Parts: sequence; structure tokens; C-alpha cells
Amino acid sequence: MSKLVITGGNRLTGEIKIHGAKNSVLPILAATVLCEGTSVIHNCPMLSDVTASINILKFLGCQCDFKNNTATINTNTLKCSQIPERLMREMRSSVIFLGAVLGKCGNAVISSPGGCELGPRPIDLHIAALKKLGAVVKEKYGQIELSAPNGLNGAEINLAFASVGATENAVLAAVTAKGVTVINNAAREPEICDLAEFLNLCGARVYGSGTDTITVFGVENLNGSTHTVIPDRIAATTYMAAVAITGGDAALSGINPSHLTAVCSVFEEAGCGLKYSNNKLILSAPKRLSRVSTIRTTVYPGFPTDAGPLVLAMLSKANGTSVMVENIFENRYRYVDELKRLGAKIRVEGKVAVIEGTSSLSAAGCKCTDLRGGAALVIAALAAKGTTVISDIKHIKRGYECIDKRLSLLGADIKEI
Repeated sequence: MSKLVITGGNRLTGEIKIHGAKNSVLPILAATVLCEGTSVIHNCPMLSDVTASINILKFLGCQCDFKNNTATINTNTLKCSQIPERLMREMRSSVIFLGAVLGKCGNAVISSPGGCELGPRPIDLHIAALKKLGAVVKEKYGQIELSAPNGLNGAEINLAFASVGATENAVLAAVTAKGVTVINNAAREPEICDLAEFLNLCGARVYGSGTDTITVFGVENLNGSTHTVIPDRIAATTYMAAVAITGGDAALSGINPSHLTAVCSVFEEAGCGLKYSNNKLILSAPKRLSRVSTIRTTVYPGFPTDAGPLVLAMLSKANGTSVMVENIFENRYRYVDELKRLGAKIRVEGKVAVIEGTSSLSAAGCKCTDLRGGAALVIAALAAKGTTVISDIKHIKRGYECIDKRLSLLGADIKEI
């Protein structure tokens, strides 16, 4: 079992490039199922979740090649509409194949997806949206079977919550449905805009992505296309927090600053200087960060829940007391007990975490509880005295491409063993 060994205390400086967005590439890979011929996806990060998606595509019968951050998918040999439990359990986002497979094959069979355990994340919103389009759903023996005996037809879908996954599944199923689909209370995340851009390159007619109303005009078929995935805003936040907690000065290239507006305001409140130049962000941190009054996680364009653990870890060494309110996942704070092993002073009551900044953190043995919680441990360990060993890093590998090598480029003492 791999571990990360981190000796803290080094001030991070230099420049690194941010890899492609995990939460963008996964639905785009699923979308290739809808296309005839070959799709080429550039800036595709080398992540275990991406590998899991590729494995699903191969099981469905697609021809796949993945190297040098480019995935090439040919769907002409697609032959299956059932995803086995062993593949579904590899990642939570595997449910995104539901809308694409249903739209392509007219039926789909999946089991409950796996991934990080952050509390209940039911797929009822996904199922309800697909039912609106004409899907018939049967559940038995732990499997969910969807069919469209009368084909998929455009409809008005009103999401009870602006769910990213439900919005993506609805769009994927709607692009080849007959007629017009209107999705109200749609999620507005940049990753949905990226999915829509890819689909439109393939011949789809998706309008309004980035707003709370998305309109899809169904087309008969899609053809493969070439697309470059947007940069990962959560990975960018992770490296920003790593630089900030060490009092560093570094540049992050290959980013889109407009995707980081809510995050950047928190870093500025903490005393960091931020400069933007084209697709580059330069962060200069003070020797010790300032407290941040209150951070509330919410849907985009608000402060993202995935950035919560990263910023919380950063603020564990700030001067003063900060407050974070988690409004998305009820079990998001499971990583806090591991941060406390490093000397962080954090109190959690329900959805509220109170972070009392300390002047010093100390190394300890820690275990990842989930993807972003694992990254939070890395951030804290970079500023802790001594050598920290972080185990169960399979969670980190789901969302970060070579995190040890990137941090090493900034001067961190980190290695995987």
C-alpha cells in the first residue's frame, strides 16, 4: 500500500502547471458513448478515476487508448449497455454513464456506485430526470435497470436541487431525445459548460450552460470530435493552499481565474496577494495567514464544497479563529480527526467547524478518509514540524495527478513510498 512521506517546513516557491479537471473529464468520457466514430480528449489527467472510466468504456466494447494526457475513444464497437458492480464500485461518478448509455442504447443496467463516503448522495434526482424523458425504471437484486420502450422524448425537468450529476445525466440523455428538453434549476458549474461545449462540437444543440436553465434540442446522432478539458479548479485551490500555509510565493499556470473567484476572495481575506496574467495566477503569502471570518460552501458560483477541506487545513495555522459552514455533504468533516493528529485545533458541531489557528503543527501518522480530506492532510503536513506519513493515498490518486512530483517542483520534501 503506497504512502506519502512529507517533511514539513519548506517554503514553497516556483511554478507548476495545473492538470485537467477531474470533474469535467469524467462526464466527457461518458459522453463519448453517444458519438459515432472517434473522440479525442486532450488535457486528460492521469487519475485513477479516469482509469476507472476508461475501464468502463472498454467493458462496454469501446476501443480506448490513453497516453500522454490524451484519451482516444472509438465507439463503433460498442456492444453492451450493462456496467458490472465491480466497475461501478471503483468511483462514485460512474453513475454519469447512466444517461449516456440509456441515450445510446435505449436501455442501461447499473448497480449503486462507489467512491468517497461523504454521506448520502442518492441518485434519485438522476432517476427522476430520466423518467421525465421517458425512462422506465426497475430495481432488483441491487441493480437499477432503465429502458425506454417508447424512446426518449424531450420534456421539462425541474430539479429539486442544483445537482451537478443530475444536470449532466439529464443533458446526456436529452441530446439525442426527440424534441426539446428544458432543465430548470440546473447546476451552473464550469464543468457542465465544458461538457456542453464537447457535446456541441459533436453535433449536439445544448444552450444555456452556465445558467440555471439549460435547453437541449434533440438531434438524431452525434459524431466524435476533439476537445481539450478545462483546468481543474479544485486542484488549483489545493496548490494555492499548500503555498499559502508555507508562506510561499508561487505561480500556477494553465488555469482559468474566472473559475476561482469565490476561492480567491477567501485567500485575499487571509492576507495573500494574488496577481493574474492570462492563464496564470501568482500567489504571494504572508509569513502567517490571517483568520477568515466565515466560509459557507454552496453551489457554483459560491464557495465549492470540495475546496472546504483544503482551505480549512490552510487556516489551521492562521492567526485567529475562522469558521466554516458545510452546506452540501453531512459527513464532509470526517478528515478533521486526522488533522487534529497534526495539532490542528478544530471543533465540529453539525455542519459548522470552528478553526482556532495555531502557530505550530507537528508531524504524525495520518490516514486518508476521502479525496479532498487526504489533500487537506498533505497541505497541513507541508507546514508541520517533522516527518508525516500519510497512508491510504488511493483516495488522493483519484483526483490528483502526481501530487508528490508537482509539490516537489515547488520545493516540498515529499515522496511516495
